Amino acid sequence: MSTVIRKSLLQLVFSGAFMKRWNDRLRPMELMEVDKQAHKMIVAWMLLSRVTQGMDQEARLTLVDETIEGGLFDYFYRLVITDIKPPVFYKIKANREDYQKLTQWVLPQLKPRLAPLGEAFWARMTDALMEPEEKTLSRRILMAAHLYASYSEFRLLKPINPHDEELPEIEHSFISRLQGLTDIPGVSDLLLERGEFCRFAARAGQLRFQKRWSQTPRVPETTVLGHMFLVAAYSWFFSVEAGACRARRHNNFFCGLFHDLPELLTRDIISPVKSSDAAIGELIKQYENQELESKILGPLRGGGCADLSERLSYLLGLSVGSEFIATVVEEGDIRHVTEEDLRGAKNRDELDPKDGPLLKMCDRLAAFIEADTALRNGINNEQLHQARWRIRQMYEHRPEVMGIQVGALLADFD
Repeated sequence: MSTVIRKSLLQLVFSGAFMKRWNDRLRPMELMEVDKQAHKMIVAWMLLSRVTQGMDQEARLTLVDETIEGGLFDYFYRLVITDIKPPVFYKIKANREDYQKLTQWVLPQLKPRLAPLGEAFWARMTDALMEPEEKTLSRRILMAAHLYASYSEFRLLKPINPHDEELPEIEHSFISRLQGLTDIPGVSDLLLERGEFCRFAARAGQLRFQKRWSQTPRVPETTVLGHMFLVAAYSWFFSVEAGACRARRHNNFFCGLFHDLPELLTRDIISPVKSSDAAIGELIKQYENQELESKILGPLRGGGCADLSERLSYLLGLSVGSEFIATVVEEGDIRHVTEEDLRGAKNRDELDPKDGPLLKMCDRLAAFIEADTALRNGINNEQLHQARWRIRQMYEHRPEVMGIQVGALLADFD
């Protein structure tokens, strides 16, 4: 299988780590586009868990597919128009003709990097972005998630901008637009800050406060929250390239989106520490699992969100020991399977498959790009050189993972 994912696409996804949000306001910290996108898609996952209850498998898979892909379409669009202030953008969007003119300018900016994904992908993206109205259920879920994630950022900067005359109007806009979406199950809980559902959404957003590689100077600095979005997006594109069934694509995306969730409780423990000794690695894993149970999974179950707790447990691989183990669900049991199984008979929606090795590859690839980008930006640091070299070495003797030519992809960065 040839690799259609190119260096340019990976760098495009990563570019949101450079993009500052609310950069015309006093901020307690830099708020970055990639972090907001991660928070948005976490909330979208939560809303999907409510909306899809009682749906048949086909309807559920279709809705989740549209929501993930629509979120990626929106992200690419925002990477191009990020310097347009939201009030101006929403005025443009309110006029269909003006919005379509803007979109017709945006699409050619993206095409060189996205065209290798195929004509079908490009056609779906074009159709989605040319339509300004939020009519479909997937678009409305994404809008609700976007508003909540942006409002969460707003509330961080509101206390330190007491004399900003525009803030009351901005806050009213967030609240009124969310109120217009309360027919979507879960939105009322978010708006009213009610129960464990909202508490989990708020806590997930706190991962933007945790810097990765905290003792290593980098440009740009990435957060745990932003890194999770990078891994999720890479997992999605590589899953599509690997021919994954829809359920497998969804699981890979959301596993990438949550794979570092335990760091909300333990902070970012760097890989050399985890791998320095088997006993230390096991101790850290046990502590992470205990904290997850007591601080997140247990409260979710006790607060009427058992579905979220159960799904997170599966995505994080708690019953098999790691999120990076390939699994399926057969006859109600979670079972470890091989890569060959997933590329063959187990690649079926009804088995709820999840790629461990592909996710691990995407996690390492995101770390590689973080290190490589910092080095290219002039940060000459031994830790970054070592990280880039170490990841290259991992795929020197095993250049292919799930049909993806990782070695050839990494060679593009020479």
